Formats: sequence, structure tokens, C-alpha cells
Amino acid sequence: MKKLALHWQILLGMLVGVVVGLLMSNMEGGKEIIRDWIKPFGSIFINALKLIAVPLILASLIKGVSDLKDISKLSKMGGRTIFIYILTTVMAVSIGLLLVNVIKPGNSISETTRLEMVENYSGDTAKYKEDAKKQKESGPLQALEDLVPENIFGAASDNRNMLQVIFFAIFFGIGLILIPEKKSKAVKNFFDGFNEVILKMIDLIMLAAPYGVFALLASLVAESPSLDLFKALGWYAFTVVLGLALMVILYNSIVFLFTGKKPNFFMKGIAPAQLLAFSTSSSAATLPVTMERVTEHLGVEEEVSSFVLPIGATINMDGTSLYQAVAAVFIAQAFGMDLDFGTQLGIIATATLASIGSAAVPGAGMVMLVIVLAQAGIPEAGLALIFAVDRPLDMCRTVVNVTGDATVSMIVAKSVDKLGEPHVKDWDDDYPKKA
Repeated sequence: MKKLALHWQILLGMLVGVVVGLLMSNMEGGKEIIRDWIKPFGSIFINALKLIAVPLILASLIKGVSDLKDISKLSKMGGRTIFIYILTTVMAVSIGLLLVNVIKPGNSISETTRLEMVENYSGDTAKYKEDAKKQKESGPLQALEDLVPENIFGAASDNRNMLQVIFFAIFFGIGLILIPEKKSKAVKNFFDGFNEVILKMIDLIMLAAPYGVFALLASLVAESPSLDLFKALGWYAFTVVLGLALMVILYNSIVFLFTGKKPNFFMKGIAPAQLLAFSTSSSAATLPVTMERVTEHLGVEEEVSSFVLPIGATINMDGTSLYQAVAAVFIAQAFGMDLDFGTQLGIIATATLASIGSAAVPGAGMVMLVIVLAQAGIPEAGLALIFAVDRPLDMCRTVVNVTGDATVSMIVAKSVDKLGEPHVKDWDDDYPKKA
């Protein structure tokens, strides 16, 4: 019998995880069993992916930049990449604001529910407020200052410093381009080989993906708050999910318009990465799979995917930006505030800029949301209103983040004539598979 394809294995693991989580939550001691004996395997899987995130970015970006051989190509590709990423982020925030103003989910939150949730999640709210306070107190050029690391080993030791790692990798790759080929050949060969080793490690880690996502989903379901809180926030969650769905439709339209590739081709090619993004809530952890799918199954040449995707995993947070816009106005509505047009334009600008500095890890959007709330003059205590449903929505918006990265990589590849036929024709073949 033919072995089940990876994306079906992941989906099966997710479904079994939800069922096990629900069953164990209703058994005496079940939550403790999941916490002690199942959740650790999900954490191990996430840690394994994070383990290779920094080496992957270093190897792939240095290889990708040095393969350009011409500094003008780097400038051309980099400019287009950043411009398109910023444009899609602005579009995402605008869609979020439009939906939240039309649906008005905050009007359905009662005073009793609001007070209960503020009380339940006040500790978490204080933690995020403290983290965001440090960022708000920084100067206007702090983001630019933070871009350049004082120690590359220190930057590489923390996955939240991805922008610094990217800066070093691009800088190093430029150096390889500018020195004579005879002298750069040995270094380039090393990083070519290093990149192949990392890709093989990804193949090995992905063999455990179905079990990892099973453990993650089971623990998530077991630790979820009461259903009453979820029902109270149903309209808010619906607004966010609707906005995210519209973004996916927009991505498919953009891909078809600029590359001629049909939505069916695009969605099939990126599906395993989307499922993993949903399970992990981390664009950084999903990056290895995203790169494999875009290169092997969507036809983007490696010199483009290895440059565009690592940058996108750090600065392109369309789903997170849309969620921040909806959440900010939702909280304002729940507190009876009426935001004027100027304030909402400020939300667009702040959410766009905040997404650039948002770490590609679960929960980072909460820290950025505090900054958005402060800019709009919305009570920061309102964060407690959305904690109950933040985790499942975080999973959904990460899918949009990853899909957006893949979309931009295809557009950039098409613009520089680096979009060809997929290396793997049959996307249902066993994983991993090389050309």
C-alpha cells in the first residue's frame, strides 16, 4: 500500500491530537497526563526546528547572495522584495480595519464578560505590557540601531534576533561577491555543503512532524480556557478568520495575475508548510519546510527562495498585522470607544512598522499589539479580552504569514526570470523527495 503523503500525515496527527485533547480534558488527571507525558514531545519537535533556523538562514542567505555574482542583482531583488512585503502588509491591515468596522465584534462583549477576562488574564497582560514598554521607550532610530549586531554569535544565540542574523548573512554574501572568485571559491563551497547538510537535517526532522503536531494540538486543547469565554469572543474570532481567508484569496489572485499559476497549483504546493505553520504558530520554525515547498514544488529557483523567504519569515507578518488591526479596534469597541479616521490610519502605519520587528515565534504579536494600542490611545488592559482565543487565532494568522512569503517569492522570481517548473511533479509523492 502506498505510504500516506506528509501533508495527510500532518493533518491526521492534528485531528488525533484534538480528539485526544478533548477526551483527556474530561478525564480525572487527564490534563496532567498530557502536560507531563505528551506536551514535551511537541516542545522537542519545535525546539528541533528552531535549532536549525539560524544555521539555515546563515547558509541559505550567504549561498543565495553569493550565487548572484553581481551586486546589481542583489540591489534589484532586495528592493522589489522589501517593497512588495510592505505593500501586502498595508493591504492586510486595511482589510482588517474594514472588516472590524463593518462587523463591530466589540459591541457583543458584555461588562460581566470583560471584567471576568481581565481578572483571569491580568498576569499575562502585565508581562506583555512590560516587554512592550521597553520597546516604546526606545528612540526613533532604535530599530535601525538594533539591525547591526555587535556580536554575531550573540545574535545567532537567540531566534528573536533574526534580523541581525540576516544583516550579517547578506553583508557576508556581499563580501564574497566583491572579492576575486579564486579566493571566495573555498568559502562558497563550504556554505554550499553546509546548506546541503542543513536541508538533510530538515528531512530527518520532518519525519517526526505528524507526532510533533499531535502533541502540540493535544496540549493546546487540554489547556484552553472555558467554552463560555470562547463564545463571548466568537464574533471577534470570526472577523479575524474572515480577514485571513480574504488574504489567502488575495494571494491566489496576485499569484495568478503576475505569474499565471492557478490557485490549485499554488495551494497544493504550499499546503504542507501551511499545515505546519498552523500547528507551530511560528514562521521561523516553518521556514525550512516553506523553502523546500517553494523551491521544489512551486518552481522558484533557489537563489531567489533562499534570499526572499528568510527575510519574509522575519519582516512579512501580514496575518499578524491584520490581527493587530482587528484586535485594536475590537478592544476599543469593547470599551465603548469610537476611533476616528486619523487614529485608524495611525493603526495602519504602526501595525505595518511593528510587524517588521516582530519575532517569528508564537506570542510575539501580543507584544507588538501593545505598541499599536498605545499609539491609538486604547486601554492596554483590553489585552486581557483576547487572551482566551489568541492561541488558535495565532495558528491561523501564521498560515497567512507563510502563504504571503510564498506569494512574494513567486512574484519576485517571476520579475527576475527565475520562476520555472516544479522539480517535483507529483506533490502527493512520499516526502522527502529530491529532484
